[in-house]
Amino acid sequence: MGRPRTKPLPGSEDSKSAIQVIDRLVALLDALALEPEPVSLKSLSATTGLHPSTAHRILNDLVGARFIDRSEPGTYQLGMRLLELGNLVKARLNVRDAALNPMRELHKQTQQPVNLSIRQNDEIVYIERAVSERSGMQVVRAVGGRAPLHLTSVGKLFLAVDDPKNVRNYAMRTGLAGHTRNSITDLSRLERELALVRARGYARDNEELELGVRCIAAGIRDDSRRIVAGLSISAPADFVQDDWIDQLCRTAAQISSAMGYEPEPV
Repeated sequence: MGRPRTKPLPGSEDSKSAIQVIDRLVALLDALALEPEPVSLKSLSATTGLHPSTAHRILNDLVGARFIDRSEPGTYQLGMRLLELGNLVKARLNVRDAALNPMRELHKQTQQPVNLSIRQNDEIVYIERAVSERSGMQVVRAVGGRAPLHLTSVGKLFLAVDDPKNVRNYAMRTGLAGHTRNSITDLSRLERELALVRARGYARDNEELELGVRCIAAGIRDDSRRIVAGLSISAPADFVQDDWIDQLCRTAAQISSAMGYEPEPV
């Protein structure tokens, strides 16, 4: 067995070496960001002042992590993972800022928890919640909590706008594992449910994640007309009211408008 790895001590040679690598990595990313077209190793080496062998080694690691793409032998450009991370940060920050006050107002109207969630891979992540002690139910999942897409109303919104092939791939990856007796664990049933979501313009969770809890969700879109988040109301199963649907959809539309969304002309 090898010796266990330890974190470098502040000020040690290993610590300085790690910081130096990060500095070089950032220099290469910055250099690529300045160029609209793929850049050669020779050009990157000249721009950053790094030896070609050093630049090549770091670039290879970045290609492996998808931060950089190798467009053809010897040329590089910024990779798709940066776009994915950037979109995630944009969704978390901008949507939360735009949604906070409308969420609080919707909570006042319904007296039920109002949740803001985004998609991250095969799960939704709760990024904000409007709730009070007067709500008719206890909040189980705190901000930062996660849940499978197919078991949640917000997750169904994201699956409903996804390519059918991607939905089938999602089903294969996850096995559509259930949490309750109401969970949708069959692909054909999920596809029928997603067709209902598209037809209605909102989604429901019928005690599929937690027994005794139902949710209604509407999508939030940005200036590219893409769904970036979902707004949902959670309530005890026997207390959910259809009157909330219009309020929920109007609030989601208000937040979407603040995000720059404009509906397509009819």
